[in-house]
Amino acid sequence: MTYTPSVWPVSVKAVALDARHRVLLLKNEREEWELPGGRLELGSTGAAPGDRTPEEAVGRELREETGWKITAGPLIDGGVWIYEPVPGRRVLIVTYGCTVHTPDQTPVLSHEHKQIGLFTADEVPDLTMPEGYKRSIAAWYRQQ
Repeated sequence: MTYTPSVWPVSVKAVALDARHRVLLLKNEREEWELPGGRLELGSTGAAPGDRTPEEAVGRELREETGWKITAGPLIDGGVWIYEPVPGRRVLIVTYGCTVHTPDQTPVLSHEHKQIGLFTADEVPDLTMPEGYKRSIAAWYRQQ
């Protein structure tokens, strides 16, 4: 019998705050707000090199999706969780608190999302978004 390991997609996410202490969120095709981020890039021959670390991937994803420059880290306490965006598709979410180097810059919406928003800590609980994101955002606010 041959062993076949499970394969889980991993998505690295960023909790990033602007100069007014609002969290940056993006609206996806499921009409949910989500944290910016995405998958690790493997890289290939002739293409851009792959991500060396998850933190590097978070920084790249934030630049691509919003134009913001950040330093990712630390991992948010309780920010690693499993999400099932559609039945039968499970994703491991890894969430980083981020230092934003461009907090006064207006974020730019990329083609990957429908809408961009900046929300206060008090607004987040009422948003349509997975509870794991809400917990990660609340944890990062507590650390600030």
